Amino acid sequence: QVQLVESGGGLVQPGGSLRLSCAASGFNVDYYTIAWFRQAPGKEREGVSCISRSDGSTYYADSVKGRFTISRDNAKNTVFLQMNNLKSEDTAVYYCARDPYFHCSGYGRRRVDYWGKGTLVTVSS
Repeated sequence: QVQLVESGGGLVQPGGSLRLSCAASGFNVDYYTIAWFRQAPGKEREGVSCISRSDGSTYYADSVKGRFTISRDNAKNTVFLQMNNLKSEDTAVYYCARDPYFHCSGYGRRRVDYWGKGTLVTVSS
C-alpha cells in the first residue's frame, strides 16, 4: 500500500527555518520523481520543488529558489524539504506527492498519482 506521510510543519517566525519530511512506504523514493506542493487559504495548490527519479536533479519555484532545498535519503525512504528564511507568504499546507515520470520537467498536479495528507506551515510573528 502506497503511503506518503508529511511531518515537520509548525509555527515559525519570519526569517526562521523548518525541515519538512515525507516518509514513503509501499515503494522506493529513488524509483519515482517526488515533488512538494503547497496550498494557501483561498489559493490553488502550486508546485514548490521536485527531485527527479532519473538523475536526482532538482527544481524550485521562483518564489522559493535560494531559500528551499529538496533532498532524498534512500536509506530512510524519505524526502526532505529544508526551508530557510521563511516569509509570511510561505504560509500554507505543504503536501508531498509521487510522480511516476522520470524527470521533474513538466511536473504538476495532473501527473501526481499519490498525495500525502499535508502538514501545515504557518509563518507569523
